[in-house]
Amino acid sequence: MIPAQNPVQRLGLGLAALGRPAYINVGRAEALPQQRTAQAMKERTRAVLDAAYARGIRWVDTARSYGSAEQFLADWLGERGHSDVTVSSKWGYAYVAQWRIETEVHEVKEHSVERLRTQWAETRTLLGERIDLYQVHSLTSSSPLFEDLELQHELARIRDSGVRLGFSTSGAAQAESIERAWELEIGGTQLFSAVQSTWNTTEPSVGRVLNEVRTGGWRVLLKETMANGRLALHPPEEFAAIARRHGVGPDALAIAHALAQPWADVVLLGPASVDQLETNLDALRVELTDHDLATLRSLARDPATYWGERAELRWH
Repeated sequence: MIPAQNPVQRLGLGLAALGRPAYINVGRAEALPQQRTAQAMKERTRAVLDAAYARGIRWVDTARSYGSAEQFLADWLGERGHSDVTVSSKWGYAYVAQWRIETEVHEVKEHSVERLRTQWAETRTLLGERIDLYQVHSLTSSSPLFEDLELQHELARIRDSGVRLGFSTSGAAQAESIERAWELEIGGTQLFSAVQSTWNTTEPSVGRVLNEVRTGGWRVLLKETMANGRLALHPPEEFAAIARRHGVGPDALAIAHALAQPWADVVLLGPASVDQLETNLDALRVELTDHDLATLRSLARDPATYWGERAELRWH
């Protein structure tokens, strides 16, 4: 377990908003360089990685579908020589937008043994032995992975080489996906030992199951803790009032609420600039009261409604 007395070590930096020109996060576009060329985004990624490292963050999360994020991270690690950074990545989606902001399709999902083999080779070419956690990207209970024994055994080979395996979840049925994945065993050992799920003040429904698997020994990562920027820019008034009382922005409050979950090992941040990172890190000085936590719990929304609205967010 990561030491509770050093909360910055429970934070990770996600590169979803930095590795490609378009993404769905609200408030991202305004924070990016005016021209989102590959070089400009690489420089921005480097700046945010440097700032995060300087503040004590030692976990970086990326994915094959995050545009050039793995390449940017590999270059940064090579330039800086940091050996104490934990790296997690994901396979399953392929980035197909070809660096376009306006396009009908940005990424394509495929959970097949061919996609795994291709993307694992690509990730290893870029990041070598630096991958500590390799995750199935957006595993659902209907994924073909659950029936594909060849795919399961290919994953087990990666696991048996010393790389922790996990998966990320999204959608109103996250709990169902986790419960089904918990049962997967290859060679008498669970296939997975980590999960990265969407959890935030307005969509905390997966919390019970995350607590259970954490108790069972899995590592738990939380993503989208600001509801893709919606809690930062358009928070409920009760939420905004708590943030004001603590003298921080609503983004910091959203992160502080995630950190207040004792079963959360790593809370991922997704800033698009150093300034956003710095305001996110104000979460480290927030101490939520029991009354604050009760008020925040009351802001949970119906999962189906939450995910329906998230599906309407446009890439920009």
